[in-house]
Amino acid sequence: MNFVFFIPDEMRAESVSCYGHPLVSMPNYDRLAAEGTRFEQCHVQHSVCSPSRCSLMTGWYPHVAGHRTLWHLLRPHEPSLFRYLKEAGYHIEWYGKNDLYAAASFATAVDHFADFEGGHAGSNLFRPDEPGYYSFLYEPFPGQPVETGDMRRVQAGIDFLRNHARQTEPFVLYLPLSMPHPPYACPQPFHDRVNPADIPPLRPANLPHKPDYFDLIRRYRRLDEVPDEIFAKIQAVYLGCNSYVDWMLGQLLDALDETGLAENTCLIVTSDHGDWAGDYGLVEKWPSALDDTLTRVPLIIRAPGGTAGHVVHEPVEFFDIMATVLDLAGVEARHTHFAQSLVPQLRGAPGDPDRAVFAEGGYDPHEPHVFEGRANEIIFRDATNIYYPKGRQQQEHPESVCRAVMLRTLDYKLVRRPLGVSELYDLRADPRELRNVYADSSYADIRAQMESGLLDWYIRTADVVPVGEDPRGLPCDNACAGS
Repeated sequence: MNFVFFIPDEMRAESVSCYGHPLVSMPNYDRLAAEGTRFEQCHVQHSVCSPSRCSLMTGWYPHVAGHRTLWHLLRPHEPSLFRYLKEAGYHIEWYGKNDLYAAASFATAVDHFADFEGGHAGSNLFRPDEPGYYSFLYEPFPGQPVETGDMRRVQAGIDFLRNHARQTEPFVLYLPLSMPHPPYACPQPFHDRVNPADIPPLRPANLPHKPDYFDLIRRYRRLDEVPDEIFAKIQAVYLGCNSYVDWMLGQLLDALDETGLAENTCLIVTSDHGDWAGDYGLVEKWPSALDDTLTRVPLIIRAPGGTAGHVVHEPVEFFDIMATVLDLAGVEARHTHFAQSLVPQLRGAPGDPDRAVFAEGGYDPHEPHVFEGRANEIIFRDATNIYYPKGRQQQEHPESVCRAVMLRTLDYKLVRRPLGVSELYDLRADPRELRNVYADSSYADIRAQMESGLLDWYIRTADVVPVGEDPRGLPCDNACAGS
């Protein structure tokens, strides 16, 4: 069995058509959901790119090996899904961004990789002195849909499929795309496909009992001066980006059909995390934010012999993909991990309604080297750079990006912050997470149960013991015996 990973960056589940969004047009996602298995509640282990991808490949939570930043990637001594598959005889083909492996690790995990320039977003809609400049809202991409860097990546993948169609060597095609990651922009006609006036009411800003970063991000980015219609436009363009990603997926689906590879290839479509896209009066994401808009992502898997049109309503975790792929490939992991195979669900079984999912993020004052905005980072020294406010806020208010952990069930979500505002949501009554009931005495028992669950989880996953053993004797016990 072959595997294709189609992974847009920053696509949240609730903004995808087959997950119920009323405006976005994504017929190829709809088709794939009808042909495969759609997981309704898939949650990532971190709300930032690199840590999330490291978890995907290892089955580890970020705290297990310290993968919680953009700059600490998988190193040669660490296990990973692609390394296992490459060692098992799979050819690993990669087109797109990294955010995953340290440079020295590529030789052990990837056979061929490339990335492509092209179709950059147009200029910022706002001047540097205007409110909205740091909103990531840009003009449409110049050029045609086929000219973007992402479509060049997809086209390279399509070319690989066509060239590989008659070969017997099993392969993995990995397509880590950039969109709908901000800036919020894409080619026409997708950029303006959704009318901002039609956008349903967004989650409001200035809600009480929220963590301090909600207010600080708005002030540092001057989003508190931006009118509501701009946030509606941001959401509309974000949906347009999703439609463009769907169009690219359609080209890939056509190639799998035309080459006959669809019959023996497992296609995995997901994303590394979500995006606020105007909700709460915010844009992008934040390292210690664990809202459903950021942690809940689409996951659709079409596997040979799988059940068509199956929907799994119970919670799963993003890194379950690792265990699932190894299971389908018949490859055994040689390290301790916490991922669960989803193969039974691909064949029509329900999930576990009692399962809880976990995520974490943020940094602690004892680790200043992990904060964004350090003096050696060029993008954070330039006030016109779109990320400048993020780095400045983290340096001036490190408590606003403090460590956080999340436990989520179907009914409740707990986010615990030792140095900040903790959160508890009754998801049955408040699915949009508008009312933080952490301090509400009527939820005291629920809070205590979930905090106990977090403690148990940390104890169970605090570290992993290497599978191999080391001899206890001195290195020269045998060699030096006669000396």
